[in-house]
This record gives sequence, structure tokens and C-alpha cells, in this order.
Amino acid sequence: MRHALVAALVLAATALPASAVELRVLSAGAVEPGMRPALAAFERTSGHTVAISFAAAPALRAALRAAPVADVIVVPQGALDELAASGTEVAGARAPIGKVGVGVAIRGGVEPPDIANAETLKAALQAAEHVVFNRASTGVIVEEMLQRLGVDDAVNAKAERVADGASVMRRLLAGTSPREFGFAAMTEITLFRDQGIRLVGPLPPSLQKSTTYIAVPWPGLRQSDAARAAAVTALIRQLQGSDARSQFASAGIEPAQ
Repeated sequence: MRHALVAALVLAATALPASAVELRVLSAGAVEPGMRPALAAFERTSGHTVAISFAAAPALRAALRAAPVADVIVVPQGALDELAASGTEVAGARAPIGKVGVGVAIRGGVEPPDIANAETLKAALQAAEHVVFNRASTGVIVEEMLQRLGVDDAVNAKAERVADGASVMRRLLAGTSPREFGFAAMTEITLFRDQGIRLVGPLPPSLQKSTTYIAVPWPGLRQSDAARAAAVTALIRQLQGSDARSQFASAGIEPAQ
């Protein structure tokens, strides 16, 4: 029995990489439900560990202008385009995580607005007492939608803008109006189902606009540590694999292509 235990411990040790490292990942919050299981799987198969933090798009953009705080980032495609336009190098492989659309959320017990098409959503926005959305990527999409519907002035007068999708959910949970709803990434809404948030549904197809998220090594970061650089490459590669794509799909993250 003792010999079998020793053999098992030796086998477990040799299964780990010679230089296991802890990678730091900074990610957009909209892909959190898919990233957590995908990174947990990477830890199990690679022997490396991953410390992940999540932030809304404005905080991600601010971080990218500062000193490196991560090895890998997961950001909207638009943020990478902005970096390229400013001349910042984005080297290394890019892994499209997927895309996330915008949904409508209410707290339990509130009559859901009719969002079947653009006209019914417009009427619901006009009849609402209070509308909540964020200042991140989803909020930009909502701003454009309100302009297209011609209700931006009317809605902005009764809208509340908060930092991120989680703040939208918390604000709805604290609300009291029978005619209020919010907009957020579909994945962020589903994270709050057990807390009393209900997903009404996605935006009508004619108004829907998804945000594509990309995983890349931190722009401009030079990996002098060969073991860390190899671990970053392995993580990016695994995020492009079939198992990770399945985990993203299960979390409501649609394929990027």
C-alpha cells in the first residue's frame, strides 16, 4: 500500500510542468461565466495556476494605458483596435473567446416589457418610469439603440448609468418601481438569476449588436521568463480549443465566427 502511494505521488509530481507558474489574467466581466470554468480546466491540465480579475470596459481601457498588471487580457475587439490605432503593439496569438449580445433584465415580480420587436421595445421605453444601463461596452450599444429609435432624450431623462453589468443588476434588485428594467450583457444577467433577476430576453434582432471578446498576451509585454512565456502561449492555445469553446457556449457566449 505504501509503495503504491509513493508511486502515485511521484506520478502526480511528474505530471506537472517543470516550472509551474501563476498567470495573471484581466478579463471583461461579460465573459466571466465562461472564463472561470475554462481557466479551471487549464489549471487541471497544465499544472499552472491562474489568478483572474474582472473589470468593465472603461477600467480595462485605463489599465491598458498603465503599466502591465497581467500576463493575458480578455477585452472587446474594439479595445484592441484602439490600441492598434494608437501604435501600441499587440503581439502574440489572438484567441477569439466569442461574442455576447445585449439583453433586457427585470427583478422578479415586475411585469416584463414587450421587447418582441423594435416598435414594442420603443413603446416600453417610453412607458418605463426608470431605465438602467452601464457605461461599459453594453452601454455604448444601448446609447446607439436609443438614438436609432429616436427616444434618446426622453429615456436619458429617466435613465441611470452605472459602472458595469453587475451594478445594473444590483440597482434593479434595489428598485421599487413597477415599470423599470435594465440592459446588460446576456451572460451578466444570467449570473444573477438566483438572486432574483429575470432575463426577459435579448434585444430584437434588428437592434441587437454583439460584442466580440479576444484573449491576447498583454500588449507590449516582453516575457523574459521562458517558463511564463510558454505558459501564456499554452493558455491562449487552450482557450482556442474545442473544450473551451464548449464551456463558453454553455455559458451563453456565442461563437465569434
